[in-house]
Amino acid sequence: MARKLEESTGHKNGGMESGGCGFLMRSEITHDEHPLSLGKTSVWNQFFQDTETIEQIDRDVKRTHPDMHFFSGDTSLAKSNQEALRHILIIFAKLNPGIRYVQGMNEVLAPLFYVFRNDPDQNNAAYAEADAFFCFVELLSGFRDNFCQKLDNSVVGIRSTIAKLSELLKKHDGELWRHLEITTKVNPQFYAFRWITLLLTQEFNFADSLHIWDTLLSDPEGPQETLLRVCCAMLILVRRRLLAGDFTSNLKLLQNYPSTNISHLLYVANKLRGSSAG
Repeated sequence: MARKLEESTGHKNGGMESGGCGFLMRSEITHDEHPLSLGKTSVWNQFFQDTETIEQIDRDVKRTHPDMHFFSGDTSLAKSNQEALRHILIIFAKLNPGIRYVQGMNEVLAPLFYVFRNDPDQNNAAYAEADAFFCFVELLSGFRDNFCQKLDNSVVGIRSTIAKLSELLKKHDGELWRHLEITTKVNPQFYAFRWITLLLTQEFNFADSLHIWDTLLSDPEGPQETLLRVCCAMLILVRRRLLAGDFTSNLKLLQNYPSTNISHLLYVANKLRGSSAG
């Protein structure tokens, strides 16, 4: 896996040393290039896009789980881990020009890197960056359409995925669906966009997120369908409060989901198996 990472970039350690990432070799820039060119093949345009992407990644990486010493702080451990996240996200952006980097990808990457870096076997932990990169690419291969803005309104984009969640809720709890979407006008995009794109990493504490991910990544039906079932179960678990609420209170509740028993949540989600909206 370490070799895969090196082959992907052509450099050891991801070729992303601080201060040198994204900058062009002088010999690569020809006299015909204009710094203000907006052409897709323009070296200058590519340079400015890379610089903007790297700056966004740097900002997001520094904000990753500020409550955890593993990711945040001035310790050598935190800085080393931040640098690893940075390497992975920059390489992913370069290898996927159709998507590049989308804000929030750092939150999806964090659980993967954390698990690999904390492997009891130090030989395995030493390759955490390469292993996390490989798994991050594999994970996003199933969710990449949710991050592609051009596909937002397509049958595979994020709006279509949210519509599937709406249909799943309608099938299992028509009363709750009507109250949310017809009576109180709570559009599922107002809360489910973050749930789905960030794979619930922002709705629960880190340990609970890992518990949920164990199910998402091990379910034979795949993480996409499993995620929708878990999201639907989240709505069903707070149905009493939602049915008693108006637009404001319901939106606040769903955007700040309450602490819950994760094992019970996954149990309810599992009962919805085999009936995902198609």
